[in-house]
Amino acid sequence: MKIKAGWIMTLSVFLFLGLVFSAQAAPVAGVTDTEVVIGMSTPLSGPAALWGVTAQGAKAWADYVNDKGGVNGRKIKIILKDDGYNPARAMANLTEMKGQVFAVCALLGTAIANATKDFFADNKIPLITVYADVRIWEKYPKDKMKYIFVSYPDYENEAEYLATYAVQNLGAKKVALFYQNDDYGKMAMEGAKLGLSKLPGKPELAGAVPYEVTERALATHAQKLKETGADTLLLYPTMTHGALILKEMAKIEYRPKALTTFTLGDPIMYGLAGADVWEGVYPAAPAQSGVPGEPAADKVIEILKKYDPALAGKEYLALFGAVSMMHLVEGLKNAGKDLTPDSLVKGMEMIKNWKPEGIGSPVTYSPDRHHGVNGSRMMKAEKGMHVPVSDYTIYKPLF
Repeated sequence: MKIKAGWIMTLSVFLFLGLVFSAQAAPVAGVTDTEVVIGMSTPLSGPAALWGVTAQGAKAWADYVNDKGGVNGRKIKIILKDDGYNPARAMANLTEMKGQVFAVCALLGTAIANATKDFFADNKIPLITVYADVRIWEKYPKDKMKYIFVSYPDYENEAEYLATYAVQNLGAKKVALFYQNDDYGKMAMEGAKLGLSKLPGKPELAGAVPYEVTERALATHAQKLKETGADTLLLYPTMTHGALILKEMAKIEYRPKALTTFTLGDPIMYGLAGADVWEGVYPAAPAQSGVPGEPAADKVIEILKKYDPALAGKEYLALFGAVSMMHLVEGLKNAGKDLTPDSLVKGMEMIKNWKPEGIGSPVTYSPDRHHGVNGSRMMKAEKGMHVPVSDYTIYKPLF
């Protein structure tokens, strides 16, 4: 009986050790000893294709990091898929990547983020620096929020800032809004109304004209805006639609002061809208990134153009995307060699008062804060450049 009991004990020990070693050896999707695979879904075609430059900038920075030896001995491999700014295609892309990628970076689009938000927690895939209406996650369950990190201005806060700036700094008397007919644009309407309501005399929004993302003929929209009598216009469209509406307004000799969301902050708008139309526009800039012409930004931009020469002329958005990859790289560094979704989450939450490559306003994440920075500053279109004309205004992080 003693011999039998001894065999049973020995067998139990071996079975236990087998389970332990099996658990230790369980592969992590998208991770090997030499590689970490990062997924991206972005509009490389369709109405928002110009914004897809962000993913190209992120990839160029990853290539640079790889040439410097990678992160903790691992090279970053990018899987980049086009979603055409279409939520169904984006979900299909993410589903195809499942099992192949360790994390997703720089997902773009409010409708897309809304449609795919549960994918990340359900599959334990970290989403780093999503570009979308941040209110999507303001009341998101904390256990699901664990895998999502955002450093992006809140559209409502930004629109409140733009409306306030227009009245206080530009002498606006009547303000109108041209906006995309989805949560992206509707949040801008709420922010603009809020900003105006706090000003002396409580000026009202003179008018708000929506458009659908599939529309291209905007002459009627321009006429409706002119009929508001507004001397100042806030713009919350795609880059393409922003250029189209300003050109249509110019045709009917309607040229109010124009202030735009930061998503139109790339000086490429000079080429899209025409220099005569775009000169003097006031685009906002996001607090987490920089603009060409600043020393820290220009240093990074030169690196990006070295790794992807096609980014020349698209520096603003390329830099924006590169900064997102910097966030992910910093999280990977902090996570250490034992790379798992949970270790990356902890690595991201270790980031404190950090300015990537000296760019933008400081970023902080923590277990209780996944909105790293929320803020804006004003720029002005002058002679082919977007020149900062204010300091950063930092809003309260939303989550």
